[in-house]
Amino acid sequence: MKIAVSGIGHMGAWLAKGLRKDHVIAVYDRDEGRSGAIDGVTALSRPSGLADFKPELFINAVSLRNTISAFEESVPYLPKECIICDVVSIKTGMPDYYRESPFRFVSMHPMFGPTFANMDSLREENVVIINESDREGAEFFRGFFTGLGLKVFEYSFQEHDRMMAYSLTLPFIATMVFTACVDAKTVPGTTFRKHMAIAKGLLSEDDSLLTEILFNPHSIAQVEKVTARLEFLKHVIRGKDDEELASFFKKLRDNIG
Repeated sequence: MKIAVSGIGHMGAWLAKGLRKDHVIAVYDRDEGRSGAIDGVTALSRPSGLADFKPELFINAVSLRNTISAFEESVPYLPKECIICDVVSIKTGMPDYYRESPFRFVSMHPMFGPTFANMDSLREENVVIINESDREGAEFFRGFFTGLGLKVFEYSFQEHDRMMAYSLTLPFIATMVFTACVDAKTVPGTTFRKHMAIAKGLLSEDDSLLTEILFNPHSIAQVEKVTARLEFLKHVIRGKDDEELASFFKKLRDNIG
């Protein structure tokens, strides 16, 4: 299959490298250095190059804020039979765009990245394929990901974003609260160092990705849940209530199984 990938960041580069083994790949990025850094693919200097390449599948791997504009600058050069695809972490705005688009589409979310995942061994990782996607395109990606040992889940656009608020926003804000309280002069213990390693990994991500996650329409509910739990914990600590604290510890242990 002829596949074009637009946006050669962490995920776009990984997809291009993984797919080039069995497919003919063309890549485009506004930073030409990124496109030229991948061997075994065709580097396009501009979106208009898609007209000559004639991809059967177009993967849009740019940030959420640029996804629709990247589609708009590229789709005029795509064959009408081409399937278009996004990989954004939050799907805000995508259902409306696809509803108006004449192209078949696949919307997916590989739930791993180079910061914490071992990109050479992804057997413990997950990917979500939106169930409103084109069946042919969805099955192509299902085969690709299961071949790498990933678990594939299907959710609707709405179900996906609601789940991401729990799966991504909750740990993100917990880490950010910890980081906001860090004192560089602190003598770190083992637990502190582990939290710090997570914080450094999280904050090495692009601001655009962090913004996507936090601006998920469902994020505020998770923020409110965290603040409510903190208020409860303040109440228990001030009251020095051993029984209530023991009950709280039991609930925490039950939550994590």
